[in-house]
Amino acid sequence: MKIKLESLIELAGIELGDFKIHCATGSNRPLDAFFGGHFEQWQEQQNQKNFECEKILSLIQLNRVEWLFAGVWNVRGYKQRRSNKRTWFEYSTDEVLGLEHLVGHAIVRFEKNFRASYLRGPKYIDDLRVSELLPQRMSIGDFPGYSNVCLPYSRLRLVVNQQVDSWRSALSSVSGIYLISDLRTGLQYVGSASGDEGVWGRWCSYANSGHGGNKELRRLLAETDNEYAENFQFSLLEICDPIMTKDQILARESHWKDCLLSRQFGYNEN
Repeated sequence: MKIKLESLIELAGIELGDFKIHCATGSNRPLDAFFGGHFEQWQEQQNQKNFECEKILSLIQLNRVEWLFAGVWNVRGYKQRRSNKRTWFEYSTDEVLGLEHLVGHAIVRFEKNFRASYLRGPKYIDDLRVSELLPQRMSIGDFPGYSNVCLPYSRLRLVVNQQVDSWRSALSSVSGIYLISDLRTGLQYVGSASGDEGVWGRWCSYANSGHGGNKELRRLLAETDNEYAENFQFSLLEICDPIMTKDQILARESHWKDCLLSRQFGYNEN
């Protein structure tokens, strides 16, 4: 598709005027807030006076180059708040209506290779291109079935943090062999889960740390303050028979390492 986001906003009859682009990141909390229906309140709490403008165009990071369009907001003012430990700015905003067909639907491609998160709109607006319009507003969704699991790390964190019932029930009831794919390099890691909480328990460890205790993945993440985990994608290779022993499950894990060459050309050491 690759149409300008600005063009779609203008087609809805909305003038952006003096605006900033808010690139919302940070341990996936903004996406949590969006799915939970309280993104506006999350965005209104700022450590600095970041919204000295008339409007905010909000994007939520999904991966390195893709962002979810979260809406446009009128800035009505702010109040400075203080506590014993910190000072922050509490903004008053209201959502610009008429963009409901884009909010949560538009996936925006924006290759932002710098750290700043509050951008002067006119400088970057032409770089925001819509690559996809989802037919349904993005949500975590129910468990899709074992053969259809394909989770980017950001979504895994959401599923775990929100304790989504359908995912927890399905994954905690089975042992299995899983695959972690590095979307940047194509390298892979094969692992197995056979503990009391099955795949769910193992994947919770990855969601919390990024590396799940794996030596090679820990070394990789140590160089990037764990941010590199955003390149990981999780899928299931095999669901094991409930009567299989731990040794039998490990044998199946070894089989998949051989098949995928993840020792020779991946992140498995043994």
